Amino acid sequence: MPNIGPAEILLILIVALVVFGPRKLPELGKSLGHGLREFRKGTAGLKAELDGGLREPVPAPVVTDVQPAVAASAVAAAPRAPQA
Repeated sequence: MPNIGPAEILLILIVALVVFGPRKLPELGKSLGHGLREFRKGTAGLKAELDGGLREPVPAPVVTDVQPAVAASAVAAAPRAPQA
């Protein structure tokens, strides 16, 4: 993509002035600046969220109740009476 020099920027500003007029041009510039600011805030927030998610270690699953697993294995290991 070619670089935009001062002559091209001046041409773009003159065309914008002719198309939009001198009263509407400052309002358009203000809204463009506001939109760019919101876009930067959004991308910075997204970047911070992704960086934070990648830096935090994934916690290991916590086993809090071991008794039911032990009881179930004990029941499975118990001898069964023959069925008649």
